[in-house]
Amino acid sequence: MYDSCLTGVISLLVLTMKRITLRLPDQQIALLEELVRNGEFPTVSEAVRDAVRELLQKRAGSVKKESEDFSLKV
Repeated sequence: MYDSCLTGVISLLVLTMKRITLRLPDQQIALLEELVRNGEFPTVSEAVRDAVRELLQKRAGSVKKESEDFSLKV
């Protein structure tokens, strides 16, 4: 039962995300893949999302919020 509930939550999260294309140097991709192999992240995508969240949190003071619904949590 837990697995089906978790799958539903993950599906809902995926539906609320947009896909972007990102080009990175081979060395950066290799380092991201190493983080995944070491078990620090489940996927390269999650590692990139984590880095983006960290950047946005770091710079949030200099970014004007467009709405009160703005959230860095996923």
